Amino acid sequence: MHFGLESASGISAWHMLLAMASAFLAGGINSVAGGGTLITFPVLMGLGLPAIVANTTSTVAIWPGSLGSMWGFRSEIRAIPPAMRLLAIPSILGGVLGAFLLRSTSAAAFERLVPFLILFATLLFTVQAPIQRRLKIAPHSGAPRGRKWMAGALLAQLAIGVYGGYFGAGMSIMMLTALAFMGMEDILQMSALTSLLSFCINGVASILFVASHMVVWPYALGMMVAAVVGGYAAAGLARKIGKVMVRRFVIAVGFSIAAVLLIKML
Repeated sequence: MHFGLESASGISAWHMLLAMASAFLAGGINSVAGGGTLITFPVLMGLGLPAIVANTTSTVAIWPGSLGSMWGFRSEIRAIPPAMRLLAIPSILGGVLGAFLLRSTSAAAFERLVPFLILFATLLFTVQAPIQRRLKIAPHSGAPRGRKWMAGALLAQLAIGVYGGYFGAGMSIMMLTALAFMGMEDILQMSALTSLLSFCINGVASILFVASHMVVWPYALGMMVAAVVGGYAAAGLARKIGKVMVRRFVIAVGFSIAAVLLIKML
């Protein structure tokens, strides 16, 4: 399939700086509030990349940031119950399926879906804070973890994995909500498991995107470095500004981009 990668030739220094700035900002946002993809993806589209290529390049560029989150949550990851670690299996399968689904989607069809995907992701991000406040006080369900429970948990994570491999923005809040329904009550362990599962989903999707030549490497490599640096430097600035202001900024950007793209479709 043709993905329009020729549009990546002759990248100007100004375009590279904009892409790296978006990744820097996304790294800081992800470390504080999440939702960094809602910054990098539309910026890459604005720089002229086709929607599918912008999506795949953003996924590959931001993926290494999961390693930092996993390192920060290493003690919580060790404490995750073995049964919950099995969710890595459907995460990997779902990530592969979602990436294949994206690969088989025509550029025109994906561009029509983009405004709705961004709108959906922004809505998820908007309700993230109240949901997380609810998760912190969620009582343990006490439900028996039998075969039916495990089958339901695996299927739910498979569906999230497919979404993550296909688009990904808003995936973390989907997983946090699902983990609460699965009976987890420790928010730190839930965040740690979300980081691990996101690493699996985006990792296998990234491998397929790279193998399918769907990544603009000049942008991806520069953004990888900027995202890692942003995870350290911008996080401190974001904390000074305040998590609420960061969230409002991301929400405003998400809704604005969705509105502009929807108007262009009319």
